[in-house]
Amino acid sequence: DAVRTARRLGHLVFVCTGRPLSMVPTHILDAGFDGSITGAGARVELGGEVLKDTRFAPDLAALIVETLDAHGAAYILEAPEALHGRTGVDRRLREVLGPIFAGRAQHDGVLSTDVDPLEDILGPMQYSDDLRSTSYAKISCFDSPVPLTQLVAGLGPQVGLIPSSLSALGDRAGEIFMAGTHKAVGIQVVEEHLGLDRADIVAIGDSANDIEMLEYAGVGIAVEGGHPAVLAVADRTTAGPAGNGVALAFEELGLLG
Repeated sequence: DAVRTARRLGHLVFVCTGRPLSMVPTHILDAGFDGSITGAGARVELGGEVLKDTRFAPDLAALIVETLDAHGAAYILEAPEALHGRTGVDRRLREVLGPIFAGRAQHDGVLSTDVDPLEDILGPMQYSDDLRSTSYAKISCFDSPVPLTQLVAGLGPQVGLIPSSLSALGDRAGEIFMAGTHKAVGIQVVEEHLGLDRADIVAIGDSANDIEMLEYAGVGIAVEGGHPAVLAVADRTTAGPAGNGVALAFEELGLLG
């Protein structure tokens, strides 16, 4: 309701997420948005037009896959059209993530939508025995026998790493991304295309991949209980999803009339 009201009043509202478009739930998109920034800034869509779609260069993409496979890591390659995993990785993910998700509510607390976090990940998956030729923009690694910082260090300066949003997985999990690509980069594409004023940009986030976005926006809003570094750079905070935090933030900023 808040998104629809803000748009009706002339404000532009975007989903800006680390997830690829293939992993954004329909019940989120059904709220109605002017566009989407997905893959943590790798892909930008505005009114059905794709303004940006960047992915790892093929040689580097193959090298990363070979490195992860050589160390026996459990990972997912993220692309706008699908998620890609090695045959059998679904079993590994159930073993690793099952205990973490077991204590979570199976309902999101707000919408009348049952949320199974494992199926949320595995639903868009396509499997193959060889992923070296796959085109992708980001990797979620859930289980590496060696710390990911050590593994990524040998891949060169074009590859970046941030901690997994599932903190319980520790240093053997994380998101591997194209260095220099983050959510603020995606926002800049929209800003330049529409001739927006940076001071008018509002961003809301809770994870480590939201830091650049909140720093860049005219108003950066952190979700209560979010990553400490996110809270540190935010201009203000708002409640989590169960507390209607986005709607409250919109209201406080006068975006709902």
